[in-house]
This record gives sequence, structure tokens and C-alpha cells, in this order.
Amino acid sequence: MSGYDIRLVELAGQAGVDVHWRDANDRPQEVSLSTLRAVLAALGLPCDSDGDLDESFERLRREREGTALPRLLVADAGGSFELPPATGARRYRTEDEHGVPVEEGTLPAGERALRAPATPGYYRLLLDDAECTLAAAPPRAFGIGDVTGARRPWGVAVQLASLFRPGDGGIGDFTALEQCARAAAARGADALAISPVHALFAAAPERYSPYAPSSRLFLNPLYVDPARVGGGAALRTVTDAHNLRQELAELEWLDLIDWPRAARARMTLLRALFDWSSADSKLTQELSAFRQEQGEALERHARFEALQLHFRAHGTPGGWQAWPADYHDPASPTVATFAREHSRDVAFHAFLQWLAMLGLADAQRTARESGMAIGLVSDLAVGTDAGGSQAWSHQGEMLHGLSVGAPPDLLNRNGQDWGLTTFSPIGLRRGGYAGYLAMLRAALAHAGGVRIDHVLGLKRLWLVPSGAGATEGAYVRYPLDDLLRLLAIESHRCRAVVIGEDLGTVPADFRQRIAGAGVLGIRVLWFERAADRGFIAPVHWSAEAMATTSTHDVPTVAGWWSGRDIEWRVRAGLAEPGVDEIAEREVDRGRLWRALCASGAAHDAGGSPDENRPPSPDDVQPVAIAAAGHVARAPAPLVLIPAEDLLALPEQPNLPGPTDTLHPNWRRRLPESAATLFDGPVAQACCNAVAAARTTP
Repeated sequence: MSGYDIRLVELAGQAGVDVHWRDANDRPQEVSLSTLRAVLAALGLPCDSDGDLDESFERLRREREGTALPRLLVADAGGSFELPPATGARRYRTEDEHGVPVEEGTLPAGERALRAPATPGYYRLLLDDAECTLAAAPPRAFGIGDVTGARRPWGVAVQLASLFRPGDGGIGDFTALEQCARAAAARGADALAISPVHALFAAAPERYSPYAPSSRLFLNPLYVDPARVGGGAALRTVTDAHNLRQELAELEWLDLIDWPRAARARMTLLRALFDWSSADSKLTQELSAFRQEQGEALERHARFEALQLHFRAHGTPGGWQAWPADYHDPASPTVATFAREHSRDVAFHAFLQWLAMLGLADAQRTARESGMAIGLVSDLAVGTDAGGSQAWSHQGEMLHGLSVGAPPDLLNRNGQDWGLTTFSPIGLRRGGYAGYLAMLRAALAHAGGVRIDHVLGLKRLWLVPSGAGATEGAYVRYPLDDLLRLLAIESHRCRAVVIGEDLGTVPADFRQRIAGAGVLGIRVLWFERAADRGFIAPVHWSAEAMATTSTHDVPTVAGWWSGRDIEWRVRAGLAEPGVDEIAEREVDRGRLWRALCASGAAHDAGGSPDENRPPSPDDVQPVAIAAAGHVARAPAPLVLIPAEDLLALPEQPNLPGPTDTLHPNWRRRLPESAATLFDGPVAQACCNAVAAARTTP
């Protein structure tokens, strides 16, 4: 290895890029030098020459040894933290969020350590003439034990778009979510976990994956119920004015969501209602107050939506990178001029966010008033589209030229490139974690909990350079301790529990680390297997993780039992070569049924407790009921059962991989109205089985 190569590897280590890592089979792997150069350059650390390396090393040294206060210091409440070095004595003062002094004094020359306030929260730290924010974190995030009235709670998980209610126009909405919350609460549920409600793309309704959003700071306005604007009479008037009555009726009764058609119809109604509402001075004042409260972040998002619609209408599709260069900077005079000249369009998108936030807030209020101890559990996607609103509005915080993915593993030998961007670890620190905090606050604003998708991203992310294959990435480290501390503060401020999706290949100590921070992991029935492939008894499942029968990305109980998932994988070309999955599934059915009987959740179909004969592959209902009761017996602090499993439905919401042309990902609708979703005999039996297991000591 040349001297340049050695220095390149050293720079990568200092920048938080892992040169060596272990794969899913625990085999050592090494990142290529070309990948290191591409990743470092994207992180703002050029390294094409020895001169570049000198400059990048010096840049990291200045940041590491700088004497200026950062924008945000993060510490454990009551613990010590270090200030930047200085040669002389320094006066310091700490104030709480109301400006009340907490502590003050003089730090002698050469000393750098101060003690954070013992009470968790945010403080203003003044050091001579400089100041910054000090975050003092509690030892753990807000947990199930902190929830008033929650004892071994359980809940339901739903894909919001899949909810049905009469008159919904083809897409589930926040009104249907309210109805579902009431129905679930009536069955004893304390939580209702929902798919991400992040803002997508108003200009591109064909892009409807909830996990590939435009922004994680704002909401998807397609979940707004238009009747909430001016009532049923106003909605009927604008529906007839636009001749949409027949279109809405057809969309409502489709088995699969037609996102482009339904989006066009709903946005047409919402725009007409916006124009109608402009004559209402009270609504106009409320919208103005909302825009002032949300500030520049909302204005940038609204401008992005108006700009993208404008450029798409003029033949320029795609993200903001395809716009003329003058529009790349959200603070540019050109963007400001556009906003003035298209003020009604910008105001409309602000109006949509106002309605969406009111709708989500109403759903959470309904859930709590219906008796749920937790209420809604929001879902936070791992990243955003690089051409979307958040990446445009907050360019200094985001990665450019890198996308989030996963290395080859047991489920995908080719690796994965999800085509998403996220925060730059360097940008996070430089920005005082402002973007991360804004994202957390948006996710927790109207929820009693949050599920963090791919929570491993708080520690490290597999980042793939633009134009490279998914296998040509590298793990980049993130400031896990600081991110967990800030998460703990925000969860306590909102009294919201935290769930981290920790499935797949994770470092050996990671689950223990997040559990110690009060973040619940996730345990799924299909993955809780022993070395002999038998299903682990629920009593031996983790007491530090949420338990569930399935997730949106894996087979439902009915789909697994009937083999429907195997059919889909064969059709999509995802079947394991040389493996007889049908024969293996027959063996696995026996294993699962024996486990269900052993836990007391099921009884032998033939009446003999010694035989444990499973039902036939077509007889899915008793298996769904038993699986729900089986998982509920786990010592998990929280159990969440997907609606698809409570209804014994065979189809899963999403089939991961390049399957959108074959499988109706994120398009399935539930067969029953949200208000009566759990009234059927199978759903009642599942809910009763879960409730009984959760109330048993």
C-alpha cells in the first residue's frame, strides 16, 4: 500500500468511514480505495491528491480542536461535558428555557469540564461573550412504564391509505383514522401504529411509497378529508361543480388504490375548497397564524411544491436538481420572485399542511379520548428523496452524491440502494442537530409514540456513491450517543414511547445499546427461530422489544400459512434457486403449529393434545387467531398486531425489491369500513385472544 493509500485510509477513519466491516455471515470485508475516495469527497473531504489530503486532514483537525463553541452541546443530565479549549479563565452562566439562571461561575484557566444541570431539558450556556444551547438528557427515553394507565398494552398497526370509509374517494384519510382509533380502542387497544404520513410529491402522485418521501418535516395532504374544510354541503357543491361525483364513487370501490386518479380528484376538491375558504376571514386569519408559527421551514416546503408543479407543467419533471440553476438555492432572489408571483399557489400548499396537521391532531385526540393510553404511533422513514423538498430546503444538512442502502445480506445477495438521502453526519454537528430535532418534533407532534425505520442509522449507514452499485458502498458512522440523548429529551417532552426497527443484520452490541437508552426493538414471529428452525416460545422473547406477528414487508399470518407469499416471490423472480419452498413450508407449518399449541394459544385440530395436527393450508383463520394470542404472551412491553393479521388476510402491503410492476405495493385496501373494522368474528376472536394474553400476569 502506497503512502497516499495509507493516508487515505487514515482520513477515512478520522471522518467516520469504516474501511473494514463484517458481513451477514460474519466474514471480514474491506472497502475499496475508489469507494473511499467517492464517499469522502461527498462528505466534503476531497482526497484526489496529497494536497487534497492535507487540506482535509487540517479541516478535521480544526473542527476537532476548535476553540469556538458549537451551536449545540449534548450531555447527560447531571453529568460532565467538555468545552472547547482556552488559555485563560472564563466566566460561564447556564439559564433554563425561560431565562432563569441555573448556575454561574468562573472556569479556571486550562480547565474545560462543566457539569450539566440535573434536570433534563434545553439550556442556554453563556461562556464569556459566546453562547450555545446545552441539551441535558435523561438516562432513558420515555417508556411504556412512564405511560399513565398502561399495563402490558397492545395495539393495532394499519396502513393509513388502506383504511376505507364510505365517501372517501379512494384513499384512506385522517377521518377514517379517527374511526379506526375508536374501533380499536373499543376492543381494548392502547395504541394504533400507522404507516408514515410524510409529505410526498404533489406534482408526482405516481410516487406513493410512504418510505420514499419528499420531506419528513411535513405531512401528506392526500390524507386530508375535504369535508373538514367547509362541511358536507361545501364538498358536495365543489364535487358537482367539477363533475367528480361518478369519479369519486368509482375510486371508492376499487380493490386497489389508483393513486394518480385519486390524488387528482382529491387535489381538485381541496384547491376548490381553498378558493372558497378565502372568502372566510376567520379561516384566512387562522391560516396566516399557522404560517407565521411554522415559519421559514413551511414557506420553503410550500414554495418547493409550487415550483415542482410549475416546472413539471412546463416539461421539466424530476427533482430540484433538474430546475434552472437560479432555483437551486431556496433563499435566492429568483425563488423569492417566484413566490411573490405565485403567492396563491404557495398559500395553497401551506393551507394543505394546515389541514393535514389539524387532521392528524384530531386523530390523536380521538384515540386518547377513546381510552387509548398511547394513541397513535407514527412512523419515521430512514431518509428522503434527494430531489425532494427537504433535500432542497436544507441542503447544508443533507448528504449529496450518496444514497442510503444496505450491503449484501442473507435476504438480498446483491445489496440494496434505496435511492434516498439523509442527514450528513458532518452537517448534523455543524448545524447543531437542528434538522434532526425538527424531524423528531414533526414525528412526535401528534403521536404517543414513534417507530424509527432502520434505527441502525443512528449508529451507521451503508452509503452508496452516485453511479456505483449497491455493493460498492461503505458504512459511515453517526454520533449515536448524541442522537440517542436528543431522542430521549424529545420523547419525554412529548411523553411518547420510541420503537426502533432493528431487524436484519445489526452489530452484536447494538440491540443492547438502544435497549439501555429506552428504545424498544422489534421482534417478529417469523424471525424468532431456534438453531433447529423451530419457533421460540414467546416466554423467551425479549422483554426490551415490541412484539408482532408480521410487518408490512413480510408475509401476513394467513399469507404465510397458505403459501401465498411463495406464489408472489416465484412470480416476482425472488424465489431461492434450488430450494423447494413449498416442501419447506409444509415442515414449517408443523413447527409453527406445535409452537402455538405449546404456548397455549392453539389446540390440536384433531382433538388429540398429543398429535398437534395443524389445520390445512386453506384453513387460515384458526392460525391467525392463535398467532395473535401466541405473540401476545411475550414479555414485550408492547404488542402490535397488523390489521391484516387481525382480519386473517392473505396479502401483505409491500413486497420488497423491484416488484412494483408485479405486486400492488402500498395499494391494497382493507375489506371493511374503518368504523367496523374489528367487528367481524375473526377480528373479534383475535382481539380477544390478544387482550386475554396481555391481561394474564
